[in-house]
Amino acid sequence: MNVHGFCQYLAVLLCAMSAAMARADVWLVDLQGAVGPASADHVIRGIHQAGEAGAELVILRIDTPGGLDTSMREMIKVILASPVPVAGYVAPGGARAASAGTYLLYAAHLAVMAPGTNLGAATPVQIAGPPGLPAGGDKGENPDSPSAMEKKIVNDAVAYIQGLAQLRGRNAEWAERAVRGGESLSAEDALKLDVVDFMAVSVEDLLQQADGLTLSLDAGDITLQTAGLPVYHHPVDWRSEFLAVITNPNVAYILMLVGIYGLIIEFYNPGIGLPGVMGALCLLLALYALQVLPVSYAGLGLLLLGVALMVAEAFAPSFGILGIGGLVAFVIGSVMLMDTELPGYRIAMPVIAAFAVFSVAIFSIALSLVLKSRRQLSVAGVEHLIGEVGVVERVTSDATWVRLDGELWHAESNATLAENDEVTVDALDGLVLKVSKSRKEKS
Repeated sequence: MNVHGFCQYLAVLLCAMSAAMARADVWLVDLQGAVGPASADHVIRGIHQAGEAGAELVILRIDTPGGLDTSMREMIKVILASPVPVAGYVAPGGARAASAGTYLLYAAHLAVMAPGTNLGAATPVQIAGPPGLPAGGDKGENPDSPSAMEKKIVNDAVAYIQGLAQLRGRNAEWAERAVRGGESLSAEDALKLDVVDFMAVSVEDLLQQADGLTLSLDAGDITLQTAGLPVYHHPVDWRSEFLAVITNPNVAYILMLVGIYGLIIEFYNPGIGLPGVMGALCLLLALYALQVLPVSYAGLGLLLLGVALMVAEAFAPSFGILGIGGLVAFVIGSVMLMDTELPGYRIAMPVIAAFAVFSVAIFSIALSLVLKSRRQLSVAGVEHLIGEVGVVERVTSDATWVRLDGELWHAESNATLAENDEVTVDALDGLVLKVSKSRKEKS
């Protein structure tokens, strides 16, 4: 094959590859578990990549109990601005689109549910009070009256979901009830109340029913041609999995404390290197995780104050005052660290208890070592030689030399000394030892 023929072959191959890449597939993106930074990153990148690939439709398969408001709103912004229509699909049977999932379903261009699924309970979780009390907790004389802040949060959530309902032509009245009263609906009832567009038993059934529907996007109306299209399942990659691990509140909490303790150990034992490197790495990962999590800065401040007080107790003993205060601040700060009532984003109490006990143990050991060092006799200078036993190594006509602490010392004694005699240091006269024969030598 000559050069011209090879170039033609390469051009044909590139055209075939471009045509294959431009094929209008359907992208399937899963949203499972609590809504958070990791799941939002997975969904957002999936929608962006589907748009770059020229997909005909993105199916967002939802099964979530809800999650963080910030992550939910980031996904909704991307859905509303997507150049590719997004179908929210609550599936498989037994799945739910609760809380944040309801907002996502309302935001999707097409809302679909599988039989045996449900949606709703969209009241902001942060304002929910303890069991048995109305939202907002104890209100004193009028416990049924919500606070001004709670009213703002609920009204904002109502306006948000109603705006989505009006944009997509769905039931805005029920959406308000889902937020204010926490109502839920089965798939069949959601279809009757015009909350969803239709029900589908599978992805293939969804594509068959969606074929020929006209949807409104920012760029204009689009008519779907989805019947028989291949489905590409967008996988969860290493980035999303790694983000899911480090943004787990318990993992972020552990990384932060390991980082702090690693740096403390390195500062008090410079030159080791490993604690400092590991501490800095863990602390940077923790800071990245905390900046995407709902962190209470008051809780973070108390936690750091607690560690500082326990360190101060170990190296400047105050008879337990600093240590006890540090432990209390540490525990309270750990409990307050996550500024949300969502169960999936709270730090587990066993983890807090374990680190509290570990901290007390570490700084108790440090305190005991400090006190022990203070009780030891000073070994500076030559005064520590008094009472030590040495051996006469050499005797001359004008001097006696004693081997002591690995060195030769000029010694004087009232007794006659010979080589290999053991002597005890009684006093010092400058750099001259005043010695006497040891009891063993006298006997």
